[in-house]
Amino acid sequence: METKTHLPLDIEEAARAFAALGSGQRLAVLQALVAAGPEGLAAGDLAQRTGIGGSTLTHHLRFLTQSQLATQRREGRSIISTAAFGRVETLSNYLLLNCCAEPAGCVHKEHRNG
Repeated sequence: METKTHLPLDIEEAARAFAALGSGQRLAVLQALVAAGPEGLAAGDLAQRTGIGGSTLTHHLRFLTQSQLATQRREGRSIISTAAFGRVETLSNYLLLNCCAEPAGCVHKEHRNG
């Protein structure tokens, strides 16, 4: 898995990354890549798992790679797509950054500070 540490996101960068996930199909692609683990998936396997084919899949992968939520590498004649696990984790943590900053207002006991 990716071990690179990502700096905290600013609000504009986070908004762009969340916008990349603003499509049900792109979210399905990212979920399939996360489920595949660090080995990733070839385009044909990704298409089969998501039901998204050809140019549409390429379009969604372009959005995800531009937002640094996925990476691609060549293996022989195949392009392997992989979730950028560090970036996905950073984006997920962005949502919880200010969660329970004021313990009295926290409704999620497991996230309560102190």
